Amino acid sequence: MPFNEILCILMFVSFIALLFTGFPVAWVLGGLAFIFTVIGWATGQFTDLMTDSFYSIDWAYTSAVVDRIWDVMKNWVLVALPMFIFMGLMLDRSGVAAQLMGNFVKLFGRMRGGYAVTVALIGILLAASTGIIGASVVLLSLLGLPVMLENKYRPSFAAGTVCSVGTLGILIPPSIMLVLMADRLAMSVGDLFLGALIPGVLLGSIYIIYMVVFAALVPGAAPAPRQSEPITWRLVLGVFWAVLPPAGLILAVLGSIFMGLATPTEASGVGAFGAIILAAINRKLNLQVFREVCQQTTRTTAFIFAIFLGATAFSLVLRGLGGDELIESALTSLPFGPTGIVITILVFTFLLGFFLDWIEITLIVLPLVGPVVQGLGFDLVWFTVLFAVCLQTSFLTPPVGFALFYLKGVAPKEVTVAHIYKGVLPFIALQLLGLVLVFVWEDLVTWLPRVAYGN
Repeated sequence: MPFNEILCILMFVSFIALLFTGFPVAWVLGGLAFIFTVIGWATGQFTDLMTDSFYSIDWAYTSAVVDRIWDVMKNWVLVALPMFIFMGLMLDRSGVAAQLMGNFVKLFGRMRGGYAVTVALIGILLAASTGIIGASVVLLSLLGLPVMLENKYRPSFAAGTVCSVGTLGILIPPSIMLVLMADRLAMSVGDLFLGALIPGVLLGSIYIIYMVVFAALVPGAAPAPRQSEPITWRLVLGVFWAVLPPAGLILAVLGSIFMGLATPTEASGVGAFGAIILAAINRKLNLQVFREVCQQTTRTTAFIFAIFLGATAFSLVLRGLGGDELIESALTSLPFGPTGIVITILVFTFLLGFFLDWIEITLIVLPLVGPVVQGLGFDLVWFTVLFAVCLQTSFLTPPVGFALFYLKGVAPKEVTVAHIYKGVLPFIALQLLGLVLVFVWEDLVTWLPRVAYGN
């Protein structure tokens, strides 16, 4: 094996190993980029290690890294990130979800599993208007988990419902993950938003079907309440008025993008302003809330961009050592054919999700495998959405499933870690079912962009 390929493998393995030290990911990525620049430069000085296939890098890479970082920081597409984050956090404070919970419970709570269905419907609406996993899981935990437990729901089923539904925000647009993916692969954010809309709603629908069927087959796991308010037109009208504000915000953000009235960056500003208006209408907006949302937005954005910059340096040095050619040759040499190669990538991504966060996988792995898949003749929008659906499992798979930690941090004491792990297992299987459906029926992703843009 050529020495540069050994360095590529060692660089990636070092990254995985250093993650378990608890050291900040951004510093790990940037530090490894510097260390392997030194190693690559030093080994290039020795002619006995040089081969025709050896990729030597020099100190010019330090200048290239600075240029790449500057390109990231002046990228107008990424301006949408803090705006969408602000929108999600402000909606979390606006009281919209609490109103939805109160009205949906009256409408669906009478049926077996009705509270779980209510949480799922609210989660879908939050996913289409926030895109912030932490905020969605915590909010659904505080609103839905106590209600389900009070009505004798099985703790594992209640915990699994909240965790899984809370992760839909990473897939259903406007999603910050899709914004990052579009930037890494130089794609249209609007194409990805359109492509991910049907798979995201489909996955939410699969969750709801499972909840209803499970509650019917195991009545003790999600019993119907003994007393419930009769359904009246007034109740239905109340549900309509509760849904109208978030639905209007979703239409303003996604509709303006899909109809070509605004870029995703401009639409993110519309969404942030709309969230402020909703908070003001519900009398939840004050100087303290605004300041806290701005501070949390700054911290979250800084965290993402720090990893972004470290990953930029890391991927540049990895490519300088021939990492992209190594990945391409390793994948194309597999005896599975093009479809088998895509399946291999998805299996590898699923396994990485047990140990890595979606940000690291998106910034490091996706840019390496995306061009390979496109070169095999597959639609890049389809594969990217497929990759996103696969990555959604990383929020539920232990030991680094962040949704599990978010839930445990706010869950009542009677909900144990064992309940949470047991509860998410069926939903991980459902996510994999959704992945298979998107893999088999490519039109689930490509139909909406094709109709919208006429190609």
